[in-house]
Amino acid sequence: MTIKLLIVEGNLQEENQNFKNAGIQTHTESLKDSLAYITKDLDIDVVNPSSDPKIFENIGNLEKYDGTVWGGSSLNIYNNTDEIKRQIMFMKECQKKIKKILAICWGMQVAVVAAGGEVRKSSNGSHIGIAFDIELNPNGQRHPIYKGKKNKFCSPAFNFDEVVTLPKDATLLASNNINKISSISFNYEKSEIWGIQYHPEIKYEKMIELIKFRKDRLINQRKAFKSYDEIDHHISLIKNELSKSEINHRMIELKNWLGSINGN
Repeated sequence: MTIKLLIVEGNLQEENQNFKNAGIQTHTESLKDSLAYITKDLDIDVVNPSSDPKIFENIGNLEKYDGTVWGGSSLNIYNNTDEIKRQIMFMKECQKKIKKILAICWGMQVAVVAAGGEVRKSSNGSHIGIAFDIELNPNGQRHPIYKGKKNKFCSPAFNFDEVVTLPKDATLLASNNINKISSISFNYEKSEIWGIQYHPEIKYEKMIELIKFRKDRLINQRKAFKSYDEIDHHISLIKNELSKSEINHRMIELKNWLGSINGN
């Protein structure tokens, strides 16, 4: 069975151009590569709500998609710009018309806000390239997104914000010391939404590239590090995890979500 997917790009076109200028894959490119690693039986369309003011005219009938994957972004949802508002409005349309949504990092934040939850700047720090020690609770251990996953794991991640209020009847699946809400599952309108506050679809190597690309911003604007030496030490921790990481385990959430569309 060929799965018809809609990938939603979370970044502004300007940010994607910055990535390309630096020789770094966009998040959509990373996602397409990861999905193709799992299965070639995919028919994929890509949209960018923030950079397409006519998104609702251009996309057509959303019911034609078996599922949508909403990826990451460098935006902060509480800034509430026109581009962000357009993403939230488009998420609401997807929730009304697409049965399966995999909401990754920024995508989870958009899905939560569209369903009445709340996102704020993280109070316990940030994930810069990696999330350590994400731990499944009993609900997570039973949830199909984590079939075959270890109860405690690390993952590529990059986020400064966190979900602080869940939508009604949402189920918390996993946590770590940075994000109490690391993954969730909830139904809203016609959609079943699996949300994860980390990036199984992105390689650690890309995360290291992003850190190097953003190093001045991370020190001067984000205040995540005090010096380049601190950044180098942090990269060494990621490289250590990379040496132990196994691709099929890292991306098992993607595989399980695709399997859920096929009824597996």
